[in-house]
Amino acid sequence: MASETLTKTELKAEANRQIEQQRRKLIELSLKIHANPELAFKEEKASNWLTSYMAKNGFHVENGIGGLPTAFKASYGTNKPVIALVAEYDALPEMGHACGHNIIAASAVGAGVASRCVVDNCDGTVVVFGTPAEELSGGKVLMVEAGVFEGVDAAMIVHPGTRNAAITESLSCIELYVQFFGKAAHAAAYPERGINALEAMILAFNAVNSLRQHIKDRARIHGIITHGGEAANVVPAYSTATFLVRASDNAYLDELKHKVLKCFEGASVATGARLEYRWGEVVYAPMRNNLTLAQLFTQNLESLGRKVEPFESRFGFGSTDMGNVSQIVPAIHPSVAIVSSNVQLHSPDFVLAAATDSGHEGMLDAAKALAMTVADILSEPKALAKIKDEFSGRSS
Repeated sequence: MASETLTKTELKAEANRQIEQQRRKLIELSLKIHANPELAFKEEKASNWLTSYMAKNGFHVENGIGGLPTAFKASYGTNKPVIALVAEYDALPEMGHACGHNIIAASAVGAGVASRCVVDNCDGTVVVFGTPAEELSGGKVLMVEAGVFEGVDAAMIVHPGTRNAAITESLSCIELYVQFFGKAAHAAAYPERGINALEAMILAFNAVNSLRQHIKDRARIHGIITHGGEAANVVPAYSTATFLVRASDNAYLDELKHKVLKCFEGASVATGARLEYRWGEVVYAPMRNNLTLAQLFTQNLESLGRKVEPFESRFGFGSTDMGNVSQIVPAIHPSVAIVSSNVQLHSPDFVLAAATDSGHEGMLDAAKALAMTVADILSEPKALAKIKDEFSGRSS
């Protein structure tokens, strides 16, 4: 074990200094990813840029972990405990980085590099995990199932947003793919000979709308029609849609799945259109926030001059595959504000915000808070013990 030559306060100051030394390179990295948006499982450029950065800074890099070509593990240190910093870098179709994953990636690798001084003084290991396909495809779900996070003692990721918050509520989520098969006919001359697959889909949508009145407050059902016919004078013989079903826990998600499917089965019976469906193979788990870890992060983020707001569910919630990580490892998914609350994630305005000076400052503050929290954990064994006690249910 390396001899401890710096106090925790000195380690935090040194980590912040090293992030400032990286400032220009981290901003360049964030902007480069932002300017080259890549979709789920196709993040070749971002993955290469991130792993090259880590390798140049003394990290041992493993590519293609968990069987995912654009996933990676970059490690510094060889001993326990192992603290994971999680990077995301996929973009949204048609919109680009409307969720600011370029900021998430740059903050994670910046914090990782800055944490080297902590590892050198306190022992342990810091690992940066590159996790592709957070948007809908659930790369972390697959990585969890492949055992990638085994041996990790705590995991952290920071998301850009409209608030400084240490706790994130997220919903379990699964995707539903639906097809109706009808029979084409001339819509004016022989409508009685047709079976309208689009009408079946519309009936199903209306049934889902009725169901929404009778589901729990935090549950969500929403979808889009992806195909509805070829011409207005032809009875549509084929329609398709994609839905997302969300709930606050996996048990209610299973119950809700059954009710949603009945909406489509009923539309099939009513119209005569044949139904085919497929549930997605990936299920996003709800986020299990480790409050002990969140408190450490809060103190560090506030030391940078950012006021961390208390958790309030009224600010909305989505789903993240970090939830699956949090089910097996003590974890947090805080956010840093880069834009005002009138700008929404997954919007063109947020795309712009992710490449502004405010976005850069959010990224750098996230990196500093992450690195300082690594210092808390590795320099004080009692801190990690409390984190693990809470996770295992032993905390008082």
